[in-house]
Amino acid sequence: MTPVPLPTVELSADQARRIALRAQGFLGAPDRRAGVPGVLRHLGAVQLDTISVLARSHELVPYARLGPVDRRTVEEAYWSGGRSFEYWSHAACILPVEEWPHFAFRRRAYRSRPDWPQALPDGAYETVIKQLRTEGPLTATELGGAKNGGEWWDWSASKVAVERALMYGEVVCTERRGWKRVYDLAERAIPDAVLHDDLDDAECHRRLVALAGRSLGIGTRTDIADYHRLKGEQFDAVVADSGLVPVSVEGWAKQAWADPEALASEPRGRHRTTLLSPFDSLIWERARTERIFGFTHRLEAYVPKPKRVHGYFAMPLLAGGRLQGRVDPAREGATLVARQVSLLGRKAVTPMAEALVEAASWVGCTNVRLERVEAPDLREPLMAEIARALA
Repeated sequence: MTPVPLPTVELSADQARRIALRAQGFLGAPDRRAGVPGVLRHLGAVQLDTISVLARSHELVPYARLGPVDRRTVEEAYWSGGRSFEYWSHAACILPVEEWPHFAFRRRAYRSRPDWPQALPDGAYETVIKQLRTEGPLTATELGGAKNGGEWWDWSASKVAVERALMYGEVVCTERRGWKRVYDLAERAIPDAVLHDDLDDAECHRRLVALAGRSLGIGTRTDIADYHRLKGEQFDAVVADSGLVPVSVEGWAKQAWADPEALASEPRGRHRTTLLSPFDSLIWERARTERIFGFTHRLEAYVPKPKRVHGYFAMPLLAGGRLQGRVDPAREGATLVARQVSLLGRKAVTPMAEALVEAASWVGCTNVRLERVEAPDLREPLMAEIARALA
């Protein structure tokens, strides 16, 4: 393990929080000319997930930064023009196409993997590649069906084969169509300039650490490694050559690193008021969220209903650079339903009302209905602020 250099920069907890917000696109004027593709390049990865309440998470991420972007525009910005591909990063993520070379280490690891949980019948892999070559791009259904008819993990041979080819890098997911992956040959979908595995593992790790540090602005070893799901020892081996600067942060028990550009100027500007997807990269890492914002965030969609505290898809409220509450939303026709609202004090009432009304308008709702408000004395003020914002 490379020795960790002593920090040369000391930051207050407030400075670190504002650096993180600016790096993630929540402090200062957003670059609207760059639009959704600019958000993707800036973040380096936008997580995908099947859950859709207000909208799917990959739509909520640019919305949170840019405001009410047309949802069709969001999809077109991700998938048209060969700008991006889907691969395993922090999870299943949309990635800028220029990052293809950086994941060569992961593709190599998959290719050399000796055992797989699902057997691949003889000839199935070659059949899928041949079909894509002659007919593609295709969904798993078009390749012969995604399932055998059993449980959700009971994939068909063609689905197993095409997913294996995706992990190997011979096939790439170029878009989602009705939430189904659309597969194509990488040689056809990825530009020649980046279609290579020339970078060795260490160089891939170095570049991903540098990119993660830039996207986060500041973070600990765990924060930065977790961004693209690197191992701690992979981070350790390359951080000294990544360009990141060792820093110490008031109240942080662990060593941190910062992007030098993030330290070059004081973070200033307008704070965005918005609801965050639980899969937003600002709050990916729970310990980081607690350390920076003093806010405990947990997705409870996979928690049994009786054990949920804040609701199925509780979305944190970001306002004034702080996480000030959360809401579990739903939609009923033209009404956005706030099934459960929690606020960290009266100062969060107006921001929550504004965020709810803006989100409702973005998804085509004309009304907002409150169900449960955890602090009963805040229910009437919140209803009044929602009515004002709707007027």
